[in-house]
Amino acid sequence: MVKMIEVKNVVKHFGKQVALNGIAFDIEEGEIFGFLGPSGSGKTTTINILTGQLLATEGTSKIFGKEASTLNSDDFAQIGIVSDTSGFYEKMSLYKNIQVYSKWFGVSNQQVDAILKRVGLYDSRHKPAEKLSTGMKQRMLLARALIHQPKFLFLDEPTSGLDPSTSRMIHKLLLELKEQGITIFLTTHDMQEATLLCDRVALLYQGKIVETGQPAELMKKYYTDKRVRICYQNGREKELAYDELTRLDHMEEIETIHSCEPTLEDIFISLTGGTLHV
Repeated sequence: MVKMIEVKNVVKHFGKQVALNGIAFDIEEGEIFGFLGPSGSGKTTTINILTGQLLATEGTSKIFGKEASTLNSDDFAQIGIVSDTSGFYEKMSLYKNIQVYSKWFGVSNQQVDAILKRVGLYDSRHKPAEKLSTGMKQRMLLARALIHQPKFLFLDEPTSGLDPSTSRMIHKLLLELKEQGITIFLTTHDMQEATLLCDRVALLYQGKIVETGQPAELMKKYYTDKRVRICYQNGREKELAYDELTRLDHMEEIETIHSCEPTLEDIFISLTGGTLHV
């Protein structure tokens, strides 16, 4: 597989503060790669280095096979970015906001209409941007990032603060983009989101990567206490070890049996002792 991102031993200092401490990972073409950790762990700093907005103190970071610090306009034409610092023109309509960028890339109004329909904003295209809900603004920024059909998409907490319905819409779109071969770098502190979307993840804590791998494989790796949860028709629940299943009685009263493998959040907490919600 083609490596779209290669990061080797990247360190970033802000004065005496160490924001990144020797991180290393790669991202293959066409995958959704989750960069997971709490606020302040170094996720946005990593994006800024990979997009040439910051210089690393040490180490190398490559995108499309070239040093991130040497990216030019042709390279940026292949990149889409949505971050918490992505601005927009509040007094202009949603449509005009997208048109500003579409004209830079020579994108037709028909293509603008198509992307707005795809993110469910076409009927709201004439609303002033300042009047949009949080979820609509986020979808507007996503539409803007996709307008030039990039090969690589950086998404920094794209569903943070959104309602479940809007989050599901964005999740569906991201999976469609993956099917089209677009590579996605997704930062989030939502481990359930990462489990649903990501091919591989890196768990980041205090500037260090503490674990990497496929979500299912990580959950299998750390599933050491093999237990199941039994739910009965009367609402009663109990947990027991696998080897106790053969001694279960009153089988006709059992409604469901669930394995108790750890979530990514459980794994993160066990590895770091920290929390994701800070």
